[in-house]
Amino acid sequence: MSQKGFTLWFTGLPCSGKSTVADAVAERLKKEGFKIERLDGDIVRQSLTRDLGFSEEDRNENIKRVTFVAKLLSRNEVGVLAAFVSPYRSIRQHVREETTNFVEVFVKCPLSVCEKRDVKGMFAKARAGIIKDFTGIDHPFEEPENPEITLETDKETIDESTEKVIKGLREMKLISEIRSSEAYSPEEEEEIKKRLESLGYL
Repeated sequence: MSQKGFTLWFTGLPCSGKSTVADAVAERLKKEGFKIERLDGDIVRQSLTRDLGFSEEDRNENIKRVTFVAKLLSRNEVGVLAAFVSPYRSIRQHVREETTNFVEVFVKCPLSVCEKRDVKGMFAKARAGIIKDFTGIDHPFEEPENPEITLETDKETIDESTEKVIKGLREMKLISEIRSSEAYSPEEEEEIKKRLESLGYL
């Protein structure tokens, strides 16, 4: 089993499923023994960027700080899974240029579906004018033009989206295939055969 450092960047509208899929992918990869760290918007804003608001300048500063963390981790062969709205193409390009093996994952989901999923009522507050500059309502989201992976979370199950991401990582050779404990190389099979012959079983 082997891996390279990488930065898997989930971007999409609020409530599109970024964190849900990122958590599922992280859990799968950790169980398989890979070195993984999760960076999530809500958690980061409670600690690393609690002094920032939601203006364009502050949003960009938020991502720049996260990028610095992802840069340190990914260059030391850790897989970073980051889930952030990150609405601007320019700031996502900045992350791509700064981190190791950047993989943009576009979590594509219609606005109407995102609103239905919103248990916190953030979209409703934005439409009522209570929350200003809310992405998807009165603040733009610039869709990725050439993402490495696109998920359609209104059409796919969490397991299907998770599998798509892991398959993509393997195709890009950022993580190795997990060999079943029942699978042996030709050399190992020959060694087992010799042992069985010496014991009189063959």
